[in-house]
Amino acid sequence: MAQRMRSDLARECGCEENGEGVRVLRTHACGHEILRVQIKSEEAAKRIGKPCGRYVTVSCGKALYKGERAAEELRRVLAVELREMAERVVGKRIQHSFSLLVIGLGNAQMTPDALGPQTVERVSVTRFEDREERMWELCDHPCRISALATGVSCQTGLETAEIVRGVVSVTNPDLVLAVDSLAARATSHLGTTVQLSDTGIQPGSGIGGGRPALTAQTVGVPVLALGVPTVVESETLVKDALVRFGIEEDMPEFEDLVHGGKSFFVTPKEIDLLVPSLAALLADSIEKAFSV
Repeated sequence: MAQRMRSDLARECGCEENGEGVRVLRTHACGHEILRVQIKSEEAAKRIGKPCGRYVTVSCGKALYKGERAAEELRRVLAVELREMAERVVGKRIQHSFSLLVIGLGNAQMTPDALGPQTVERVSVTRFEDREERMWELCDHPCRISALATGVSCQTGLETAEIVRGVVSVTNPDLVLAVDSLAARATSHLGTTVQLSDTGIQPGSGIGGGRPALTAQTVGVPVLALGVPTVVESETLVKDALVRFGIEEDMPEFEDLVHGGKSFFVTPKEIDLLVPSLAALLADSIEKAFSV
């Protein structure tokens, strides 16, 4: 049996259509396709390779390159999805007292993995804002937001779950929002797809790093995961090329051809421009979603 190619996107793991234990709904907003997937049974989760829960995928296309109006429409779409899922998992409306902890996962020194840290840099933290100021009451503003880039364990000597659990125990947020770079199955999804899920996240999962997951069970409050794929595994590219040229997956030599060489990850050549743009998009969407 051919090995499952690695992907963090639910839509690439057999969640494109309704099936046993899987509910799929496609809608559109401002020209963007929104794919909502709910994995409802443990059997379906095992078959697909994703935890039970809800996954929302927004196809961005080239919106980041089409001017401010297109970017603003995309921010609005993402903000609506973020707010709806946040209120569902927490069980209350976002208001002045709502507290959000944004966690930036990844290595800030490696551009394809720097989406989380760069997003956190751009999020306006408001946890210590003076709630008595008159101007605070006269305009829209984010709720209580704090933010932290955790680094990676090889830099800190700490598991990300340990860091987040400690911060949660002190600050007691209503919700943790973890932002991370993802791995895709299709190159067409690199930098063009945003995924939001209520299942938490496993730091480093996209590149095979089996770190302890960030979930409600491990950190103590609900965890949403927000990310954009920035890398694709080289084995995926090889497999796609072999299939395109008529070498079937059930042929004896297929596994040797796909998995015989050293695996590595591929990222778009414009990644140095792409990650800052995506980080700005996510940060603005977060602030819009959690504005009162």
